[in-house]
Amino acid sequence: MSKILVIDDQQSIRKTLREILEYENFEIDEAEDGQKGLDMARKNGYDVILCDIKMPKLDGIEFLDKIMADGSDIPVIMISGHGNIDTAVEAIKKGAYDYIAKPIDLNRLLVTVRNALEKKSLVVETKQLKKKVSKNKTREIIGNSEPIRKIKELIERVAPTDARVLITGSNGTGKELVARWIHELSNRANGPLVEVNCAAIPSELIESELFGHEKGAFTTAIKQRQGKFELAHGGTLFLDEIGDMSLSAQAKVLRALQENKITRVGGDKEISVDVRVVAATNKNLQEEISKGNFREDLYHRLNVIPIHVPDLNDRKEDIPILAQHFLEQIVEEQNMPPKSFTKDALEELKKINWTGNIRELRNVIERLLILCDQKITGADVITFAKPNKG
Repeated sequence: MSKILVIDDQQSIRKTLREILEYENFEIDEAEDGQKGLDMARKNGYDVILCDIKMPKLDGIEFLDKIMADGSDIPVIMISGHGNIDTAVEAIKKGAYDYIAKPIDLNRLLVTVRNALEKKSLVVETKQLKKKVSKNKTREIIGNSEPIRKIKELIERVAPTDARVLITGSNGTGKELVARWIHELSNRANGPLVEVNCAAIPSELIESELFGHEKGAFTTAIKQRQGKFELAHGGTLFLDEIGDMSLSAQAKVLRALQENKITRVGGDKEISVDVRVVAATNKNLQEEISKGNFREDLYHRLNVIPIHVPDLNDRKEDIPILAQHFLEQIVEEQNMPPKSFTKDALEELKKINWTGNIRELRNVIERLLILCDQKITGADVITFAKPNKG
């Protein structure tokens, strides 16, 4: 059921509009002045707003200016008396959907409301399509600090080759994003990018996940299955958290890299694969080698081009641009009213010890957007950024 807000200082007009629109199965809210209407519009999700031109506290033009400044896409239909048609035309120029003159013609009202609802529906569909397109597109690597500039330059040099890349860095720093850009800028960009989180797959299943299995290879192998190496043929295989891979799987990965061939679990047929491998880890692999947890020969096979992604604490000059990027991204994704940071808010964000890196920063920005007013201040950051801090 579509929801309509009626803003008019005359109770008789509000009552008439409510009766007409409720008869047509619309849900109606009322406000007797512009300021109350603005507060309700900001709080609730309306499909259409009917707003009188002349009102106390906040007139129709002022209401329109403020709702448009919020970035709202709710169609606003202005209601005008005969004496203020010029003002209604001005409102159209400022972004109002249409205007209806008093006394209100029933047919004109219903046609205008239905047209406005169709427009709102098209706007929503367009936004959803844009979100789908943006989700399919690799996100930009945000930052102007020296470490980030060097990473971007290295990606541009390395991506067009087939050289293997080992990406290191703490959790939440953006290793996956670096891998995606290596694929995006490579000659394999039209091929698949297949991701495997080695830490999330039980050790007894990792070989089947990577190399596939034949029917009957083990109890639950009820049919033949291709592994990630085969699925990535002609493209890039991203082995995330490779430091958590079992030694048995490491041996088979090494063979695949040496010979460009794999064998499915339970099979004996060799399958040729054309795959570029990009790996990532949050562990110190040289320490893991000394402990006997990682094969040194595999390390050298993977570590042709090393890329280290720094912690956020080591690139704090990027925090203002990252915070603004996440603010705009979250506002668009969640259809929230636009907000902004004060200068002292950005300074307070730079003072925080970001143990969770970029991932933690994004979560904090989302929290601030939900809990704070239109201007996010330094005091807000102190209050909400680390709420569990003793």
